Amino acid sequence: MSCRYRCLSSLLLAAAFFVPAVTTGCATRTYRVYDPYYNDYHRWDRPETVYYHQWVVENHREDRDFRRLNHDEQKEYWNWRHSHHNDHDHDHDHDHDQH
Repeated sequence: MSCRYRCLSSLLLAAAFFVPAVTTGCATRTYRVYDPYYNDYHRWDRPETVYYHQWVVENHREDRDFRRLNHDEQKEYWNWRHSHHNDHDHDHDHDHDQH
């Protein structure tokens, strides 16, 4: 019984480390999203997701993937987002910068 207990506890311990590593890896996937209204790119990562969820709550929206919003809803988000702008949150598309 002692051997079975040790094997089972080792297996559970391994699972306890494996599951969070796999699910966290999926949750932190970063990609770039082009904002056609402001001609710039945003890193869609954890900070951008926080902004998006703030917009969802403030505007009483259904919480769904940004990419599934229609163009009008995406435009509303980008307008809101740029009014809550932080220079460290997005990548400027230098081909479109107007200086």
